[in-house]
Amino acid sequence: MKLAAMRYKDYVWPHNPRTYTIDYERSVAAQKVPFGRYHLQDLGLTRRVMKGEGEFVGPEAYEEFKKLASVFYLSGPGPLVHPVWQAAEVYFVELSLRQEPRADYVSYAFTFWESSTQTDTAIRREELAAGESGTTGAGGGGLVHTVAAGETLWGIARDYGVELTELISRNPQIKNPNLILPGEQVTVG
Repeated sequence: MKLAAMRYKDYVWPHNPRTYTIDYERSVAAQKVPFGRYHLQDLGLTRRVMKGEGEFVGPEAYEEFKKLASVFYLSGPGPLVHPVWQAAEVYFVELSLRQEPRADYVSYAFTFWESSTQTDTAIRREELAAGESGTTGAGGGGLVHTVAAGETLWGIARDYGVELTELISRNPQIKNPNLILPGEQVTVG
């Protein structure tokens, strides 16, 4: 079975990397409570880390590596399309040459990071535009967000474009800003 070529932004690999791994990461906070116990709070997925290794072989091997390196220098995220795994919006964070360069052979490794918060923010903005999120209008035109599992005040402030200190001051009912629970109501606007 012939697989499609892997792509990032406008770069297309002439042949797919030899290895490709995806690491999934989740952040969990431990809050100490009385009597020697702990409350664990799932802060949600942090990012997927995609790594791989490959080779360019032939008379144009080093030129192909230079093309890949020029894509590395472009700023901002871009789409990474793998022939088997799902596509993702990622940052190209690492590119390394794996041996002394030769004209006919280059071994390289790469790393991409996908931030799940980018995805969450994009989804929340789409929901807000459609009026379908865990938000409701409160009396006086205020915007109220219903906390979902894994959310933090910092993340909610970031997603709504509000300063964290301002969000805390709008919500005096929250006694510990580091601990919010699913179902709580947070006034965001």
